[in-house]
Amino acid sequence: MNWYTTGQMLHAIRIGQKASTPDGRTVLRTARGLFWSGGRADGTVVELKDYLFTEIWNLYEDAESLEAGAGREAQERREREMLENQYEEVRRLGSISGKANAEQEGQL
Repeated sequence: MNWYTTGQMLHAIRIGQKASTPDGRTVLRTARGLFWSGGRADGTVVELKDYLFTEIWNLYEDAESLEAGAGREAQERREREMLENQYEEVRRLGSISGKANAEQEGQL
């Protein structure tokens, strides 16, 4: 069984997976976001509050999470493409602004 800090869990959890703390608090990652699963907050969006940063989490899948994971690959592919596009845009703008700054300073 692997345990994750909150930051590690947010990085590792895939669509259609659940994460739970040793005391039983559970979240479910869907294509729409991260939601509480079970308990009085069931179905509400997880807010990153201070107490969550002192928790450890275990990742797993069950029948409910597998249902939420339908279309996981397509959604993760879209997420990767969006991240790649943002990165390329930042690189492009960075090289443009870096060149403009150098020109202004008479370095080119």
